[in-house]
Amino acid sequence: MMQNLSQMTNTELKRFLSENRNNEEAFRAALEVLMSRRDPATQQPYPFDLENPETQVEALLREKLAQSE
Repeated sequence: MMQNLSQMTNTELKRFLSENRNNEEAFRAALEVLMSRRDPATQQPYPFDLENPETQVEALLREKLAQSE
């Protein structure tokens, strides 16, 4: 019998996911409920635009090394 997932708190849903990780149907249903509660306004954008990753990563590492000296 499937519990009423929509009435669970996020903490309860996470516990349910953990307890039912081998039950594909229950896991999928709970994950859908949990994911539907995400607020797109709180998602953080990726902090770097890596068009040229080697150059940008090297510049970041040099900056960090300079700060530590």
